[in-house]
Amino acid sequence: MTQADERIMEFLLEKDIIASPSVIAANIDYTGEYISRRCRTLANAGLLQRVDATNYRLTGLGKGYIKGDVDSSEISKGS
Repeated sequence: MTQADERIMEFLLEKDIIASPSVIAANIDYTGEYISRRCRTLANAGLLQRVDATNYRLTGLGKGYIKGDVDSSEISKGS
């Protein structure tokens, strides 16, 4: 888990939206390419859900992690 991962999930939770990596990147000051890679990793770990070819939303597991209800040991490593 990186600082960017937490910022991605916090952004999606706070705004309660479905967003593309480029929109997320513009709002949390990272490059779109980096955020795109991190979103794929978070989706593989079950923290984000890929809604379509370009957009992601936070899953229940992701919400639980950000709120402190889910321990990192409960999350698969992704790829």
